[in-house]
Amino acid sequence: MISCPNCDRSGAEVVYRVRGIPSHSCLLMETREQALDFPLGDLDLAWCPHCAFSFNPLFDVSLNAYSTQYEEVQTFSPTFRDFQSGLVEHLVGKRGMRGVDVVEIGCGKGEFLLELCEKGGNRGVGIDPSFVPGRGEATAGGRVRFLNDLYSAERHGEIPADLVVCRHTLEHIQPTRDFMHTVRETLGDRCDSLVFFELPDQERVYRECAFWDVYYEHCSYFTQGALERVFLDAGFEVLDSWKGFGDQYLLIEARPLPQGAAPQWQVSEDLAEMRGLVEHFAASADGILDGWRQRLRSAQASGGKSVIWGAGSKGVAFLTTLGVGDAVHCAVDINPHKQGFFLPGTGHEVVSPEQLREVKPDLVLVMNGIYTEEIRAQLRELGLEPELVAV
Repeated sequence: MISCPNCDRSGAEVVYRVRGIPSHSCLLMETREQALDFPLGDLDLAWCPHCAFSFNPLFDVSLNAYSTQYEEVQTFSPTFRDFQSGLVEHLVGKRGMRGVDVVEIGCGKGEFLLELCEKGGNRGVGIDPSFVPGRGEATAGGRVRFLNDLYSAERHGEIPADLVVCRHTLEHIQPTRDFMHTVRETLGDRCDSLVFFELPDQERVYRECAFWDVYYEHCSYFTQGALERVFLDAGFEVLDSWKGFGDQYLLIEARPLPQGAAPQWQVSEDLAEMRGLVEHFAASADGILDGWRQRLRSAQASGGKSVIWGAGSKGVAFLTTLGVGDAVHCAVDINPHKQGFFLPGTGHEVVSPEQLREVKPDLVLVMNGIYTEEIRAQLRELGLEPELVAV
């Protein structure tokens, strides 16, 4: 029996398997040889019928290698910048996060924390092993400092926090229940502190059979109900829980419950509906994979040239899961820090949009459909009109 790390109950069921995939998706590989020799791991996607959480029981934390070579930044996209700024305005405006102490767990390169401290006059501490000094454009008046480290209660639990932010980090942590209890314990009796988390929505992945959103470094997958359940279990009262960014992301706000108090929040999930979506994914995945392989091989056989747009985790998962090799010419990304490097596992080169003038692709696969119109406009500016397909 497989035990769930989110609710600590047994009976999780494996619904999907992928073998020999790169243990990281966003580490920069300087050569194709290095990319092809990247460490691999196996993935079993197990679903818990008690809390709707999904996870990889084969996950090996020793394969983690988060460092300054990790490149996850999305804010080169105007679409994503607008979304991020909207969250900042929400926290500063609706939640009144002005002149407060902010701790961000897994801050990446610090863009969100810097903007939050600038617009709210806040003081911030960002914690992330991938932070690169000098990358942020904003200074927030010197009120923000960064620690190249993994979050730890022992090392960071005493840092003052009126607001705890954790965006796109919890899905990289396997013992989610233990982690949330740790966050609650570090806040102690500071029950006025606000906790804000953001992470991918797994319900959408099951509903759309989005296999490209299942990959090794994401060892934990939440639905809205699974996220609410672990917050309540850890001793938080949920204030709000919603979906954003085209319903791709889960967002949740909570405060620590005083000792002995009972939560009032009603969990929003229907476990029976989730079981149906999980069964749909398990039954459909192989056929969808075969369909993509046939489409790309057919395009190659007819002399067409295909590229993917988006050299992040979705792109790596799409290519490594399909195993189509040279049926895809390269990966495109607007992040200049990725260009000239190679994707782990497959060795595809990451090129700039401008380089597509030389590539002249016939088919551009958009790894995240929310960027389709933004990409279409860039292609037109380049004088290119390939077939554009959002996966």
